[in-house]
Amino acid sequence: MKTINDACLSMLQDIYYAERQILKALPKMAKAAESPKLKDGFMKHREETEHQVERLQQVFEHMGKRARGQTCEAINGIIEEGEEFVSEFERGPVLDAALAANAQAVEHYEMARYGTLIAWFKACGMAEPARLLEETLAEEKKADQLLNEMAHAELNQKAARTAKAA
Repeated sequence: MKTINDACLSMLQDIYYAERQILKALPKMAKAAESPKLKDGFMKHREETEHQVERLQQVFEHMGKRARGQTCEAINGIIEEGEEFVSEFERGPVLDAALAANAQAVEHYEMARYGTLIAWFKACGMAEPARLLEETLAEEKKADQLLNEMAHAELNQKAARTAKAA
């Protein structure tokens, strides 16, 4: 019979895989972006993501398991959608708005996974893994907020002006 620990391990392997795929995707997204703020945001979040992977490795250690990913079709799909935007849209304001939206989809997926893991670890009395993941969840929420602010303050308006000028 499977336990909550088995579910924790499975979801942990899922998010570990996802974070490692995101590490590969962020430089590509930064390269495709025209907005200096967006480029910078992607690269800063890549640095954060490196630390998030390290934290996940610590959580695996707390569980007495080797850090190992499990293919996450959800993150693969979200990343693939971002790649489609890059291949289908010219570099510029519309692509920037689409990249920001795609990055928010990534953040929302991560926030859902981390929130669940934190709740499960707390329910199992595993305070240290929960604390490590809370640190990561806070970073993901901040990244989402920054993307949201960028989109509303600049990216979406520039994209809309591009449509009116065409």
